[in-house]
Amino acid sequence: MFADIARISVKAGDGGAGSVSFRREKYVASGGPDGGDGGNGGNVVFVVDTNISSLVTFKYKKKYEAKNGMPGAAKKCSGKNAEDLIIKVPLGTLVTDAQTGRVVADMSDGEPAIIARGGKGGWGNVHFATPTRQTPRFAKPGMPGERLELQLELKLLADVGLVGFPNVGKSTLISVCSDAKPKIANYHFTTLTPALGVVRTGEESSFVMADIPGLIEGASDGAGLGHEFLRHVERCRLIIHVVDVSGSEGRDPKEDFEKINTELERFNPELAERKQIVAANKCDIATEEQMQDFEEYVKGKGYEVFRISAAIGEGAKALINKTAEELSKLPPVKRYEPEPKLEEVTDSKSFEITVDEYGVYVIDAPWLERILGGVNMEDYESLQYFQRTLRNNGIIDKLEEMGIEEGDTVRIFDFEFDFVY
Repeated sequence: MFADIARISVKAGDGGAGSVSFRREKYVASGGPDGGDGGNGGNVVFVVDTNISSLVTFKYKKKYEAKNGMPGAAKKCSGKNAEDLIIKVPLGTLVTDAQTGRVVADMSDGEPAIIARGGKGGWGNVHFATPTRQTPRFAKPGMPGERLELQLELKLLADVGLVGFPNVGKSTLISVCSDAKPKIANYHFTTLTPALGVVRTGEESSFVMADIPGLIEGASDGAGLGHEFLRHVERCRLIIHVVDVSGSEGRDPKEDFEKINTELERFNPELAERKQIVAANKCDIATEEQMQDFEEYVKGKGYEVFRISAAIGEGAKALINKTAEELSKLPPVKRYEPEPKLEEVTDSKSFEITVDEYGVYVIDAPWLERILGGVNMEDYESLQYFQRTLRNNGIIDKLEEMGIEEGDTVRIFDFEFDFVY
């Protein structure tokens, strides 16, 4: 089974909580804090495996979670960092955020990519000791790991893509020119999956050719099988447009040529600008009148056309030599650059304060949830630490600007308290 698109969810590990602990030693009346830090959560890491050629694994397993970091312990012992979760994907996999379309990673080389980062471990109470606060009874919880809904899309890494209607001879051509051995038969949609082949043009020179399953009119809207594989043409540096010039299927070669180009442009306008060579196939059974009529039409559109008969190998060498010549002038295979997350370019300490119908001041600040989780509400020093956090980040100043008075109620998530100066 071939699959070239899948949707999965990944969750990096949470950081371990810091420890609240105090030294307990014989003959020491009051030991100081010695709570250790929590360990870091595991990252979710994608790596390329060249032995994988499909995303079919992700059709059956859709949820992936890395392990959490271990909590800190007494005697300043830090929790153990969690191991990274390694996920193997085929070469050419484009990873995007399913919610926003943001490019997360392009797995088109051998470099691993951290897709979701694990949360950092929280500080133990040893970090919060000061000359005036010698027994801090609070610590920081670990940071949550990133959670993402991802779309995986396999875009084959090929220099040349063969496009055309079904049964025009693309599979035969790639079998003649390369080491690929696709299934070849005289019926439509024989090719159900893209085939890659290496075409050697010298002792140390070669390029990769892809046989894209047959397209039909309306493919960009989902008609036929080819629409599932149009994405594989996007990376190709050059397109070889194979046309049955003999009209053996009862179609007009010129109409075929225009229809396929229309589908490519509708799918991605950039493809209309891509370098294209036309291979007029089945010339051995076409009349000279058919050949000349088609050649004049295609050349009039600005394309170079080659007469070939893939079944007997006629004209294939000249076509391959021309393809190699053109590839030497073209830029490398297209790569998609990762895009920054929205929160990486906005203020992570932003907040909003509103007053509800009961006169309660409601603070909306997602970043405060983690800090609030580490506050010991029964400990005065812990509450002082939380108050300083609100003051240092401008929240107290904003409340005062809005006219809050002593005794008014403030709500942060599910936590409510009375405001005091």
